[in-house]
Amino acid sequence: MELKIRKNGEIYIVDVNGEMDLYNSYKLKELVMKMLEKNVKKFVINLEQVDYIDSSGIGALIFICSTIKKMNLKLSISNVHGSVKKVIELTKLMGYFPISNSVEEALLTLSE
Repeated sequence: MELKIRKNGEIYIVDVNGEMDLYNSYKLKELVMKMLEKNVKKFVINLEQVDYIDSSGIGALIFICSTIKKMNLKLSISNVHGSVKKVIELTKLMGYFPISNSVEEALLTLSE
């Protein structure tokens, strides 16, 4: 799994590429925690290039989402598709995660 950070105004976009599983989902958690330490307030997690997620990946997203909600910051998860979407639907988390269809839609939502 590769992580790349882009910036659009004050919103940080984390592009996730590869599989989010037991072996690497902690990297996303660590990255977001470092960004929180640097006072980043708005996040987009772009899952466009993620074709596989397991329970550890879901756990990392839940951890990130709950941490950001507790701090009253903003998050949007974009481009959830295929098997990743199926896993999120099966775990009944579609309503829990703030999901956008695209990075552009997420940027619009977060800039309000």
